[in-house]
Amino acid sequence: MKTIKVMLNVNNEKVTLQVKPYETLLETLRERLSLTGAKESCSLGSCGACTVLVNGTPMRSCLILTPEVEGASITTIEGLKNGEKLHPLQQAFMEKGAVQCGFCTSGMILTAKALLDRNKKPEKRDIVKTMSSNICRCTGYKKIIEAVEETSKK
Repeated sequence: MKTIKVMLNVNNEKVTLQVKPYETLLETLRERLSLTGAKESCSLGSCGACTVLVNGTPMRSCLILTPEVEGASITTIEGLKNGEKLHPLQQAFMEKGAVQCGFCTSGMILTAKALLDRNKKPEKRDIVKTMSSNICRCTGYKKIIEAVEETSKK
């Protein structure tokens, strides 16, 4: 099978890989780089469990072919913490109890990070609208929204 050489910047580390032309970014992250925070769930881009940041924009990694993001900066949930210190969103999600089964959590946090990167003090309605793009089957989103609100106050 023919492979393609791609260079990516994943969590501030430059990586060069040989990938199949049809390999998704989700497959590359999970299977080649052992970054398992992004989850495969619907495989249709509907749920958001596989969300990662591509050049700062939340994107569904199950829908992106790795060759399409050649040269891009990719941030996964594993890339948010600083050493042993959690990112403020990760900390707020824990403190507010915004994680239950945890399956959607990485996508939720990365979606929230992109929101706060572009708007440090979003209104609640903006948080609700943004977070509604990710599905959580365990909660009513109340604690998730509270965690994002709490982080925006810091």
